[in-house]
Amino acid sequence: MANEEQKQKLEEELKKKSKTKSKFYFNDLSKILEMKPREAKKIITEMVNEERLRLWSSGSTSMYYLPGYGKQDEEEDSSEE
Repeated sequence: MANEEQKQKLEEELKKKSKTKSKFYFNDLSKILEMKPREAKKIITEMVNEERLRLWSSGSTSMYYLPGYGKQDEEEDSSEE
């Protein structure tokens, strides 16, 4: 159950910050969770698998974002039409 609380905390913080920034580095997420990277990775991976977070990669950089927020989702939605 503690994982669910951490996931909620991360979603809430990202929604607040999504007004100014749509994508976040892994280190940003682990700081929000106040966890060591290895522990944070488990929660973040679960959220990606549950589709509560999405992974975006440019090839050299990986970032995470909330579905429905940010430019990437808008582009994907318009290309599906």
